[in-house]
Amino acid sequence: MHINSKLPDVGTTIFTVMSQLAVQHKAINLSQGFPDYECSPELVGLVGHYMRSGYNQYAPMAGLLSLRERIAEKQEKLHHAIYDPETEITITAGGTQALFASIACVIRPEDEVIIFEPAYDSYGPAVTLFGGRIRSVELSAPNYTIDWEEVGKLINDKTRMIILNYPNNPTGRTLDDNDIKCLINLTRDTNILILSDEVYEHLIYDGKQHLSISRYPELRERSFITASFGKLLHATGWKVGYCLAPEWMMKEFRKVHQFEVFSVNSFVQHAISDFLRNERNYLEISNFFQVKKDFFSNLMKETRFDLLPCHGSYFQSVQYSRISNEKDTDLAMRLIKEFGVAGIPVSAFYSKGTDHHVLRFCFAKKKETLEKAVQYLVKV
Repeated sequence: MHINSKLPDVGTTIFTVMSQLAVQHKAINLSQGFPDYECSPELVGLVGHYMRSGYNQYAPMAGLLSLRERIAEKQEKLHHAIYDPETEITITAGGTQALFASIACVIRPEDEVIIFEPAYDSYGPAVTLFGGRIRSVELSAPNYTIDWEEVGKLINDKTRMIILNYPNNPTGRTLDDNDIKCLINLTRDTNILILSDEVYEHLIYDGKQHLSISRYPELRERSFITASFGKLLHATGWKVGYCLAPEWMMKEFRKVHQFEVFSVNSFVQHAISDFLRNERNYLEISNFFQVKKDFFSNLMKETRFDLLPCHGSYFQSVQYSRISNEKDTDLAMRLIKEFGVAGIPVSAFYSKGTDHHVLRFCFAKKKETLEKAVQYLVKV
């Protein structure tokens, strides 16, 4: 007996591999994107309150209405975008499920999907599962700008979707006004849909502004926008996210969503809904991570790694040309085994394994964790 794999080229994700190696070698884990500190005690208290109060059965398929209302309020306040909580917002089991359902409800065999690399590793496999064809555009390293002329050459009558991720994981880059103008021009008068992964929307630094796709009516009318409370609330293990889309798209999204997970745990939704009533709980997150980014950046100046620009996310990418010419995968392994620090080789974010000698470190960690990690990295 055997299974004819639908994903024959897919193995265990690099995040799992590096985290397992970190445990095996007792290394400091700056690879996978999760905090090593606790989330808000107030939020934990709210979760416990709603569990004890009996909110332990199925939530509505689309999600708790009050939580969808909080999301709609936040989207209008920050981006002047109006979404109907009843018909245009769905609560999902994390951001990745929102991404998967968005792709699943649209992509058919032979449809083409444009993906920008380095790219988060869930996009490509989801497209492949539904018979779609990936058309990759490599961002121009080391500043990771988009060559829109190249994008335009890839667009044809089979192009069904463009997937964006900004602030970008792993590069930390954000979109600018020119990117938005080019995207509007390329998609105007086409049937191309946009999937915008905005999971790091609140993690913006150095005076930059998050240009959500929802800000622009020409783009909003054709876009799925996905996000996650895990990154926002320091609770990645809860796996609660959401999707925004115009009603005609959300109808199709929910057809898939109801058979993937049906609904998301109710007590956490109630807790998050209450927690978001205080706008400071999401408006101040950028300042919180700005401090961590600056702290880590200043520490890293004592090493021989060269920091690349980071204007969003909680990842810092570094080049190591002053250290070694070895492959990024080899150096990443050596850092774990010989120096006790785990990072991610950025070539893992490319379908062709493109290696610019760049590693990615997560700075969503306690100060003492970052200090200890850099003490080891100084020796490299």
